Amino acid sequence: MSAEIIQFADVRVRRSSSKAIAPVQASEIEAGTRFHFWTGASGKRYVHTVYSLFDCPPIGVANYVLVKREASGKRSALSIGRIAHDAPSLNLAEIRQRGAELGANEVHIHLLAGSTKQSKLVEFDLKTGQVHAAQGGSRALH
Repeated sequence: MSAEIIQFADVRVRRSSSKAIAPVQASEIEAGTRFHFWTGASGKRYVHTVYSLFDCPPIGVANYVLVKREASGKRSALSIGRIAHDAPSLNLAEIRQRGAELGANEVHIHLLAGSTKQSKLVEFDLKTGQVHAAQGGSRALH
C-alpha cells in the first residue's frame, strides 16, 4: 500500500476554478487527484477517493459510497456500506454488481478506518447522516 500527501488547498483551488464538474477520467484517478468528502451525522468529514464504477481497482477492506453523479455534477448517495472480504477481486465484484443494480456511476472509497470496529462506526455515521439529510436536516452530506 502506498501513501500520498493530500494538499487540501490545491484540491479547493481546483474545485473552485472549474465551473462545471467534468466526468471522472481514469488518468485523474490514477494520479490520485479526485477526492470527495462525505459528512456523517456526527459532523465528522470522511475523505473518499472517487472512481468510476468500471475503473475502480480491486480493493481490500474499506468503506464505500455508491454514487449517482448527474451531468450537472450533483452527486446522490445510493448506498453506503463496507467491504471486508480477504479477496480484493471479490470485493470489487460485489461493488460493481451492487452499483449496477442501483444505477451508480461512481464509487467513493474510504480507506482510513483502522479496524473493523472503526469501519462499522464510519458506515453507521455516514448512513445516519444520509437519513438525516433526506429528512431535511441541516447538515450537508458532502
